[in-house]
Amino acid sequence: QLAESGGGLVQPGGSLRLSCVATGLTLTNNDHIGWFRQAPGKEREAVSCMTGTGETTTYLDSVKGRFTISRDTAKNTVYLDMNNLKPEDTADYYCASARTERLFCSDVPDTYDDWGQGTQVTVSA
Repeated sequence: QLAESGGGLVQPGGSLRLSCVATGLTLTNNDHIGWFRQAPGKEREAVSCMTGTGETTTYLDSVKGRFTISRDTAKNTVYLDMNNLKPEDTADYYCASARTERLFCSDVPDTYDDWGQGTQVTVSA
């Protein structure tokens, strides 16, 4: 199971760190982790992902340079550091895992097996 935390209300320009903790399973080199978000009335979109080895990361164009995905293997946790937040970043954020041998992580939600319950991020003055 995956569980996100770290969401909240922040002013534009502020920062948040989202955490995704895997419980009941140990993340391996074959477990890709993706961060997705869904704003009201919009489809779920991929924000960032990291391959199981941590060698490859991808980002949504609109968050490049502001968001950073990372992992702490010892804590079985993946993070999403979000800086210079903008109102358009407001959404529910989800982490998801995919056990795969693909070399690159996917931005397609249906390719992920397990999902967390989500954490809400609101960027507003």
